[in-house]
Amino acid sequence: MLKRKKTAAASLALAASMLLAACGASSGNETNAGASNASPSESAASSAPASSAAQEPVTIEFWYGLGGKLGENMKTLIDKFNASQQEVIVKPVVQADYSETEQKLQAAIAAGSVPAAVLSSNVDWARKGYYAPLDDLLASLPDFDKDDVIPTFLEQGQVDGKQYFLPMYGTTQVMYYRKDAFEKHGIKAEELTTWEKLAEAAATMTVKEGGKTTFYGWEPMWGAGNMIDAVLSKGGSILSEDGKTVLIDSPEWVETWELFRKWIHDEQIMRIHSGGQGWEYWYKTIDDVMKGQAAGYTGSSGDQGDLDFNIVAAMEQPGWEGAGAGKPVAEAIMAGIPAKASPEQQQAAIKWFDFFMNAENTAFWSMNTGYIAVRQSALDDPAFVEFSETNPQIKVPLQQATHASKPFQDPTGGKISDALKIAADKVQIGNTPAAEALKEAKETAQRELDRLNK
Repeated sequence: MLKRKKTAAASLALAASMLLAACGASSGNETNAGASNASPSESAASSAPASSAAQEPVTIEFWYGLGGKLGENMKTLIDKFNASQQEVIVKPVVQADYSETEQKLQAAIAAGSVPAAVLSSNVDWARKGYYAPLDDLLASLPDFDKDDVIPTFLEQGQVDGKQYFLPMYGTTQVMYYRKDAFEKHGIKAEELTTWEKLAEAAATMTVKEGGKTTFYGWEPMWGAGNMIDAVLSKGGSILSEDGKTVLIDSPEWVETWELFRKWIHDEQIMRIHSGGQGWEYWYKTIDDVMKGQAAGYTGSSGDQGDLDFNIVAAMEQPGWEGAGAGKPVAEAIMAGIPAKASPEQQQAAIKWFDFFMNAENTAFWSMNTGYIAVRQSALDDPAFVEFSETNPQIKVPLQQATHASKPFQDPTGGKISDALKIAADKVQIGNTPAAEALKEAKETAQRELDRLNK
């Protein structure tokens, strides 16, 4: 912890206090009434050390699950914040991924020893009082402009009318492709406006030797996310408008997920990497493309910091024939303050969030990671304007976000989302027919939803 130098007055006050103690002028048994008879100079002397101690910076832990370039850029901003002022010191505590962050936070909450700031959010936990509401803390910030934060991102951090989480950055899954693979086959990215056309291009670029694929035309990212995006683009929904019926076995779902199963297992023009520690599967997917083992992949806008755009380029997710432009989810990655953090630490944490979210820093994060800046004013940041002129890939997530879907807020506290994750593994890894996997998921999800609505 950095320590401030004490002023000369404080040093004299400390010396005076010690002298009084040595002379027996004060004892631990004296009452407050007796202490009130001290002279003004003696009172100032006795209180000076406490005042000096109060000026020491507050050290807080910030938990986050980011690796690779993302982790490096986060550390850069933490160091910048720590050097910019003397009131707060942020200590980074790195987890393997977002899931591990939440798991460890759950254990910390149970133990009663929590970090002051965490890159994680959970609506259900907010309702249970595990997170602190931020409205009063935000009101204490003199320069925080709520209206400058992108509305859809800010709204995602609200629970029952209160602001519990703040958007650190926005993300949406876009497409990255090898320029040489597209050029070799005469494929133009701007013409791949539908999944049908992308599948045709993937089949054209796929290379097979002895019945085994040695070069894949495309690699979706492991998990339900990519396939949910594709369903939403086809007009599908997770719940009915009244929120009482689970719709994940509708034709839009079955047809879309079955195509992914077919592309991965039957035609073998696509593949996924699954499992491993933390983000291992993610980086294996990226490596396939960067090392020339696949023509492209679907990944996060935040991958841009790990990519060489001399080799690859970016494009938006496609839609479907007859359904219009794609409508993938655009989601804010949120940060919160655990309710069990002390008031002093909560004040320190909100100052750190405010710093991270300012126009200059959110623009820096976007330029160096590919994630979406959370402030509208970041688009006018001179560095961002200059960067986007020579790095057009930075604009792709922003363009896609303009017609994106909002993230699903699971009313069951994650039970519906869990059912979809299991179904996705069955389709992507187990080669289970989509109709079968989604029927089982629908039954599980509907049962949980019915319990909630009783």
